Amino acid sequence: MATASGIAGPASMIQIKRAKAGVEASLDASYLDAMFTIEHDFDATVITLIDEGESPLAEDVIVEAFDDCVVIEQLDAETDTALRITLSLRQVKDLAAALDLPEGIYRRK
Repeated sequence: MATASGIAGPASMIQIKRAKAGVEASLDASYLDAMFTIEHDFDATVITLIDEGESPLAEDVIVEAFDDCVVIEQLDAETDTALRITLSLRQVKDLAAALDLPEGIYRRK
């Protein structure tokens, strides 16, 4: 179970320690109001993002991180089917980089 152990760096960053694994990670304080789970399965890490905001709420998003790809899945409530997107690890890195860049065309090297 993760427990907050104090302030690390800027006031908005909280230091999180996992008691069993001895793992430390910094977490932006704005995430403390968010609901998500992290599970480590045999072949993947599974993260479930749960929408607890104002109505209308979106269906949970399940992110499965494998050795060679990341699969993002969400149930479409209207058709009752699971929508899946599979990203290569390169695409995940590109997406992470793109979130911090202004509008434009980029090529990663």
